Amino acid sequence: MKTAKNATFLFQRGFMDYHSDRFEDFSVMIYKDDQLYAVLPANRVGDQVISHQGLTYGSFVLQDKSKFFYAFEAFKAMLSYYENEGLKTLEIKVIPTFYNKMPSDELDYFLYKANAQIVKKDVLMVIDYAHKLRFQKNRREGINKALRSGLELKVDTNFKGFWTEVLIPNLKKKHGIKPVHSLEEIELLAARFPTNIKQVNIYKDGKVVAGTTVFLTETTVHPQYVSGNTDKNTFGSLDLAYDFIINKMCDDKRWFDFNISSEDNGNKINEGLIFWKESCGARSHTANTYHVNTANHKGLKISKT
Repeated sequence: MKTAKNATFLFQRGFMDYHSDRFEDFSVMIYKDDQLYAVLPANRVGDQVISHQGLTYGSFVLQDKSKFFYAFEAFKAMLSYYENEGLKTLEIKVIPTFYNKMPSDELDYFLYKANAQIVKKDVLMVIDYAHKLRFQKNRREGINKALRSGLELKVDTNFKGFWTEVLIPNLKKKHGIKPVHSLEEIELLAARFPTNIKQVNIYKDGKVVAGTTVFLTETTVHPQYVSGNTDKNTFGSLDLAYDFIINKMCDDKRWFDFNISSEDNGNKINEGLIFWKESCGARSHTANTYHVNTANHKGLKISKT
């Protein structure tokens, strides 16, 4: 995984195994000349294989030296294996291309040749640091408000303060749900991946009032969790947090990923989220989820000239 051209630290076993008890793992590894060539992180549900329900995104992961036609044969071998195991369909949510370290659109072409169907198209809001737009006036006003209010920003390991005082209460009140990761799980993952998972907290009078848990990949800054207390608009706490993670955590990154702003399998767009993210300089990107019949490996070929 570390040498893959289209994967992130989320695909490593040290990350995935924290919730291994929730899924029937059905990942595959494909070898060429006794060397690992391709991987599909996946789990099984009935007669369907999904890549992977425990991850934000999935992919047919290829090593950085992989070549087009060998990758195609690996893709066919994967479908053939799953059909032989009694799995009729593969659902694959393709990793957004800006996470790739190198060009890696082979999978999109392979799925097209295998008559895959797009079943979901998400809209993500993304900042391209090479063409960065300035924060709009209302966001800059929020940052100034936060500074006047005496808020303090810290990059620390106080996941507990953010989880218990802000994130869990807000998610329960607004949506009746819990965070995907429990406090214990996120602390475990942060300990395993200290350079990839950072906690940014906003304090007022020593108490956490807002924060974000940031995932850092080789190419991208991504706030996995963001939340502020009921005074976030009054004090501008989230504006302060976003200003920091967008402008101070980018280092050698090319992209900032705000995550999806679509709902209902991409059929609805959250207008408020789009407006807020665009005011920070983000613009749209799409990510597809496909269904493909595993039996379609039969007769699957590419015409060559």
